[in-house]
This record gives sequence, structure tokens and C-alpha cells, in this order.
Amino acid sequence: MNVAADPILEFLDEHEIAVPKGVFDNELGASASSIARALDDLEARGLIERDDNFSSYYRLTDKGRAYLSGELDASELEADSGNEG
Repeated sequence: MNVAADPILEFLDEHEIAVPKGVFDNELGASASSIARALDDLEARGLIERDDNFSSYYRLTDKGRAYLSGELDASELEADSGNEG
């Protein structure tokens, strides 16, 4: 995972809402390209998901909360290589 991954997870955990990519661009100190790569990676690993009603909004999953609480180690997380889309 890249430098923007943990800040994204922490932001979502702290705010407990689904937010669009642009919020991360404005609120975090990482580049837009780092944020985009982190969002793709976090989604592929099941740590975040897109909102059912607003596909450009992201929210933390239970798996993401488990990772933040230390119940899951980064080495245990595999990206879903079969994920299309």
C-alpha cells in the first residue's frame, strides 16, 4: 500500500461517512495520483467500498476497521485479482 493508504483509512474512520475522492485531495497531504492509486488498492483489498447510491463516494468497511484496530496485518491483505471494473 502507498503513503496515502493509511491516511485515507484514518480519515474515513474518524469521520464515519462516505466521501468523494475530491475530499481526500483537499484534506490529505498526498498527491492526487497517490490518492487515486491508494483508493484503487484499498478497494481491491476490501478495506473500503463505494457507496451504493453514489459510486464516486468511498466508505470504510468492517475489514478496514479491523485493519486499523490491528486485528489484521497488512501482510494478510491480498488484492482481489479477479476484481473487474
